[in-house]
Amino acid sequence: MELRGKRILIRVDYNVPLNAKLAVTDDSRIRATLPTLRYARGKGARIVLVSHLGRPDGKVVEELRMAPVARRLGELLGHSVQYTRDCIGEDVLRHSKELRSGDILLLENVRFHPEEEKNDPDFSQKLSQLGEVYVNDAFGTAHRAHASTVGVAKFLPAAMGFLMEKEVESLSKILRNPERPFAMIVGGAKVSDKVGIFKNLIDSLDILLIGGAMAYTFLKVQGFSVGKSKVEEEKLDLAKELLSKMEKKKLLLKLPIDHVTATQPLKPEPPTERFIRKKEIPVNEYGYDIGPETVEVFEKTLSKAKTVLWNGPLGVFENPLFEKGTRDVAEFLAEQKGTATVIGGGDTAAAIAHFKLTDRMTHVSTGGGASLEFLEGKTLPGIAALTDKK
Repeated sequence: MELRGKRILIRVDYNVPLNAKLAVTDDSRIRATLPTLRYARGKGARIVLVSHLGRPDGKVVEELRMAPVARRLGELLGHSVQYTRDCIGEDVLRHSKELRSGDILLLENVRFHPEEEKNDPDFSQKLSQLGEVYVNDAFGTAHRAHASTVGVAKFLPAAMGFLMEKEVESLSKILRNPERPFAMIVGGAKVSDKVGIFKNLIDSLDILLIGGAMAYTFLKVQGFSVGKSKVEEEKLDLAKELLSKMEKKKLLLKLPIDHVTATQPLKPEPPTERFIRKKEIPVNEYGYDIGPETVEVFEKTLSKAKTVLWNGPLGVFENPLFEKGTRDVAEFLAEQKGTATVIGGGDTAAAIAHFKLTDRMTHVSTGGGASLEFLEGKTLPGIAALTDKK
């Protein structure tokens, strides 16, 4: 795209956590867009950024204004970032037209307007007036058909930014041509959340490791006692069907063989002591993490893999008592030379960031729901809307 002197409207995903003092506590999503912004500035573009923050439900919420994000972006770029207290209107339009080459303007939270999530055409057109070209660099919202992700692309020439390109390339390689053996680690709470990814990838997988709360549904089907651990009773037949399919495919499947448990639920007061249990969990205990023997088995199995896709933590990593399984496997993968490790966004990306290992993985997706839907083989509206979608 010819950018010199042009206003470029860039959709970014700056939905970042803020503390009580309204300061950004994790700027990884902001950092991920810097290559696109630096390129556009270097080409002499006048940059208008649009993002959402939180879930204001179409109303102005003071704690969800974009001002703290503008400050942090300015610090990271070493260049002042302008900010408007709305994202459409005459004042905002005038402000965008007054930008000089290399200037950056961050608009107010686009979800303060209910028309954003409705993909309202009039609202999309008003947003489109703020730029002469449109770039979507917000992979984390690419699965949403909103005005700022889909609607605007009907009014302007539309391309993807470098972050979106990196996401699409990294995840497409997993789907089309993973280096073998290809292993997938699946964790998180529910089997139902991962059915799509199981069904889409089961034919191309060589190795499957299952941890997290969803493992208890599979273990119950196999006849093991899982105590009070979280089980999706209505998904037991589905788990049985998936296990049968894995067996027919001669997939190397590993489920937990020991567990870290507690006698208390996580809420209202978190547990203060933990236990290591082999195979069976006592009837009065809850499983919250994979045990040390499982970690050993998982690591030995993963040492054979050339490509690893990881979606879902292996335990309640937010609690120091139950983080070790996820941490140990993450640290092991960070050490593997010659293995492509792709982290599928969401809670898994949060865990990797928590352990300060993001830079040591091949690719950590910035999209939770978006990466899951992409890996399920779905077409993402935010990508389908782009002029260069092919």
